[in-house]
Amino acid sequence: MHHLRSGRAERGVFHRQVEECERLGVVSVDVLDREMFSEAEAARLLRVPQNTLHYWLEGGRQRGRTYKQVVRIEPRGGRASVTWAEFIEAGLLRQYRRTHRIPMPQLRSFVDELREQFAVPYPLAHHRPFVGSHRQLVLRAQEAADLDGEYCLVAIASGQLILTHPAEAFVERVTWDHDVAAAWRPHDDERSPVRMNPELRFGRPAIKGISTEVLWEHAESGEDVEETAEAFDLEPDDVRWALAYETSLRAA
Repeated sequence: MHHLRSGRAERGVFHRQVEECERLGVVSVDVLDREMFSEAEAARLLRVPQNTLHYWLEGGRQRGRTYKQVVRIEPRGGRASVTWAEFIEAGLLRQYRRTHRIPMPQLRSFVDELREQFAVPYPLAHHRPFVGSHRQLVLRAQEAADLDGEYCLVAIASGQLILTHPAEAFVERVTWDHDVAAAWRPHDDERSPVRMNPELRFGRPAIKGISTEVLWEHAESGEDVEETAEAFDLEPDDVRWALAYETSLRAA
């Protein structure tokens, strides 16, 4: 019941933030709550098994124990669509999953602490926890959740709070606009211009607004890079990056 009351209160805060941002004309925060992908498509784009993503979103049972979800405030049942904020937060979990097994109870407690500290339902889809004095709140949440050191977002080095490597890698993947995650780089190569933007192409990977999948299909049909670039008013390097991303996606 505590989580239900907390979830409702946080959603109330979130919607008040939306109204205030819209009044000021700053940024459309409600994009975070927009349903963007099927669960299967989100898992493919994140390059994680669908069962793993479902576990993060909905919780589940393992070895006779029930574990609560990490990303969602409340389970929605079935294979519900994944919102933009849920996709971004799952992107952070992916950073850790590449080298660690995710401890669900600790992570759930940590995310709950962050929600309380920052009074938003999607704290990891906001830039504030990762910058400046706000890192102190993240440290406090880590301590309250008794989060193991290897899973922390911030750490103390030479008396200063710094981002851990997985947290820094995540932050660099996101394009932030007025504290909100406005775009995401799906390609592991940090030089890649491929971006996912919820306002363009239904959030699918694109370069300068052109779907990477469409560019891949043109290449598969026999067009060379220069022909495809000319057809879409792109630079040849743009097409090469799109093909590199699509190749890596298919190889994952």
